[in-house]
Amino acid sequence: MFSVVHTTVAALLVSHDGERWLPAVISGLQSQSAPVDRVVAVDTGSKDGSADLLESAFGEVLRTPGSTSFPAAVGLGLEQLAASGADCEWVWILHDDANPEPDALAALLAAAEEHPDADVLGPKLREWPSLKRLLELGITISGTGRRETGLERGEYDQGQHDEVRTVLAVNTAGMLVRRRVLEELGGFDDQLPIFGNDVDFGWRAAAAGHRTLVVPQAVVFHAEAAHRGIRRTPLTGRHTHYQERRAALYTLLANSSARQLPFQLLRLGVGTILRMVGFLLVRSVGEALDELAALVSLYSRPREILAARRARQRRQVVTPADVRPLLAPPWLPYRHGLDFLGDLLSAATNQAQDVAERRRAAKAEAQPQAAARRPARQSEEDMLTEDTGLVARFLTNPVALVISVFVVLALVGARSAFDSLAGGGLSPVPQGGTGDWWRLYAESWHPLGQGTDVPTPPYVLPFAVLASLLGSPSAVVTAIFVLVVPLGLWGAWRFLRVTGRLASPAGAPRWLLLWGATTYALVPVVSGAWGDGRFATVIVAALLPWLAHAALGFADPEADRRWRAAWRTALLLALGTAFAPGLWFFALLLGLIVTAAATVVVRGAVRDRSAWGPPAAALGAVPLLLSPWWIPALLHGAGEALLLEAGRLPVATVETLDLLAGRMGDLGAPSWLGLVLAVLAVLAMIPRATRIPVLVCWIVAAVAAVTAAAIGAVTLDLSATSTHAGLGFLVVVLQGAFVVAASLGAQSLVDPGATGVPMWRRGVAAALIAVAALVPVLGLGWFVVGGHDRLDETAGEGIPAYMVQSSMTGDAHGILVIRGDVDHGLTYSVRRGDGVTLGEDEIIDLSAEDTGFTRSVRVLASRPTPQVVDALADAGIEYVVLPAPADGDVASALDATGGLVQASAENRSTRAWQVDRPLDAAAVDGPRSWLRIALLVLQGVAIVVIAVLCVPTSERRRR
Repeated sequence: MFSVVHTTVAALLVSHDGERWLPAVISGLQSQSAPVDRVVAVDTGSKDGSADLLESAFGEVLRTPGSTSFPAAVGLGLEQLAASGADCEWVWILHDDANPEPDALAALLAAAEEHPDADVLGPKLREWPSLKRLLELGITISGTGRRETGLERGEYDQGQHDEVRTVLAVNTAGMLVRRRVLEELGGFDDQLPIFGNDVDFGWRAAAAGHRTLVVPQAVVFHAEAAHRGIRRTPLTGRHTHYQERRAALYTLLANSSARQLPFQLLRLGVGTILRMVGFLLVRSVGEALDELAALVSLYSRPREILAARRARQRRQVVTPADVRPLLAPPWLPYRHGLDFLGDLLSAATNQAQDVAERRRAAKAEAQPQAAARRPARQSEEDMLTEDTGLVARFLTNPVALVISVFVVLALVGARSAFDSLAGGGLSPVPQGGTGDWWRLYAESWHPLGQGTDVPTPPYVLPFAVLASLLGSPSAVVTAIFVLVVPLGLWGAWRFLRVTGRLASPAGAPRWLLLWGATTYALVPVVSGAWGDGRFATVIVAALLPWLAHAALGFADPEADRRWRAAWRTALLLALGTAFAPGLWFFALLLGLIVTAAATVVVRGAVRDRSAWGPPAAALGAVPLLLSPWWIPALLHGAGEALLLEAGRLPVATVETLDLLAGRMGDLGAPSWLGLVLAVLAVLAMIPRATRIPVLVCWIVAAVAAVTAAAIGAVTLDLSATSTHAGLGFLVVVLQGAFVVAASLGAQSLVDPGATGVPMWRRGVAAALIAVAALVPVLGLGWFVVGGHDRLDETAGEGIPAYMVQSSMTGDAHGILVIRGDVDHGLTYSVRRGDGVTLGEDEIIDLSAEDTGFTRSVRVLASRPTPQVVDALADAGIEYVVLPAPADGDVASALDATGGLVQASAENRSTRAWQVDRPLDAAAVDGPRSWLRIALLVLQGVAIVVIAVLCVPTSERRRR
């Protein structure tokens, strides 16, 4: 019990649709041990019986419309209190969902008597209906706008915080405030209609020299109905988070010191972006959009913030430094960020453990007979292995040892990739660093050659992202060529483990998974794509098993999982299409065939949108994700890019035999090694048990063959060269189909549980196993031996170093390089900057010929005149170079041309001249394309949205 000197108190109770809580709140108010002199009840347009309950309990109720905000309701209550003539010293504010204990008011008044300098007092808030969980013991706000209570999540009340202390603010649910102070401060801010008015009021009170105390001996149980979305009001609407976040931002901007305001504006803008990313990571798209809407709402109305700041400055008594100790420590937001990352990591770990447990349970359920057939000696060894440490388990696992040796040898075979790579289909990386790729991708006009508006290849975006993470463009290329075999091995193992269950519930033996995964992982190597620098084929080979694994999710029985599989497939398919555009056309054809087959087999599937919708969405999302490339390419006459592959032109030629043997060019392993795999895939059709899944693999192979026949018949005549369409990705697809088919057939052929198997069949199986084992062994040995790549070719062009340095000072300092001789024909190219780099090579090859500049070069090489030299200067050409061996007739003509000054060359056989004319600084400048800018924004939004949709649905969304 608390003994206090009698003082006058008026209770102000505000309600809105609180019929479910009001009986207990009214009872708690009426049972207070300290007398309440007057009760003022304000009902804001309740549609239930709240107003009637208040009227029957207190006699008179002030009824207002539902649009009345909480500050307005409190103001109306104070006006009614003044009109009644009641001279009350204190005002006790209560919500209709805040039930005070009988001694709550007495404890608050006792603390007020003990601390006469306190003007605002608040109780300890505990959760209603749990009654034990703490909600608040005073509140403050961090620099990022987070409401801070100083409590752990779900912390129970054990008396650990029961000391009276000064705080920045207390909740309006149970706030006891001097009536004089409440009126002097103008009540609560009307700009905070329902949330955040308590923190703002406490901050204004502290700035005005008033003290706020939290009194833990006073307990109020609070349901937080509005915050938790238990009830909707016209003020909260459907976006509670928006109102809360807007209130937090408004409070910070309105009360921060003038010195901190610019920093606060920048911090809240950046912080909002980071919070949006965090919400998107947990698939809370609505909250992410609320964050952005709250920021835009305030930043678009600066007058409201300025008016609020002026009003606060008029009542300010103390300095901001006096209020700063009541605010949250500056390091607290960073701790919350680390906690959030920890929660994400923990959630991902728990989810992975749950998936693993489900798979182990399913495997244990599917293998009772196999476990019974396992010899007792093996069971004893398993028990012994489980009791040993991790190292012992590794050393006693032959599959793990073989995989480790395989990966190490693959890294040895890729030793040439640890150096700077250039050669074959791979151009040098930009010398200017990661920023060159970001600039190239953002440009709509490129200062290459004579300038071009051909769009940047889409793979430059993932390259730029990886370079930003790894530190340099060269690290990206090295990582791709070094890790392609391990990534392919990992992805193929996962995919074959799933497809193995199609043959039998027990799945494929581990040694068979090992053979299939290692054989597929070597495809980009033994095909010759690795040695020829065909990074598009290399990357597709690493992505394909992951893409196929994601596409298997279309057969999941749960619709939500099918849709998530669609978005994962869309991202992976778009990434693969960025390097090999034909992959999308192949996927489209395969999807149409599979859909048609499913329609025949399951007629009701056409009417189920969750059946055909996911694959259609996956295919339809790819053009959207790649729209900054596809649409401008078609508009600017570069549609040939849709049939090419990333890298230098011309692409590697793939004949019919090469397609079956999985070979590209002349740098691959012997063709018979790939033909063995094709023969094994044919033999896989023999076992009846796995004939259906093997037939599916052959359908995929047939679609690949049809696509190759259609695309391979096309010859593209570009301004720079003539080339066939890119078929490297189909080589990978075909070899992957052969590997899966052979693995499934072998799984049935060597099933240890099969009974009555003739001896000849076992002998044939042993022979086939021996032959099949040679494929990865010989392929890996061939790769490790080395000496079969062009990745160490230099990119030298015979241009003097000082000219190269001059060209890097600006786009207008170009170098015209003329090669060949008059008898056999001359060709020319223009070097700008650091030369043609990865990503720029395709832009130049797809650009249309500048006929006017070609005529100028033709005249320059035959009958040069000063007017032609002027044209070179206008085109931004500073030097003219004839690399060794220079044609004597052309060199003599250039020597005699006015306006060309002979320049030194490192090689005597190389001739060079400098253009003695003022260069046009805007020679290769071009217009900005607003269409591309809009498409880039659209692409960014699409990537974020689809990435979020890939994430599993949160528990809150499930409920």
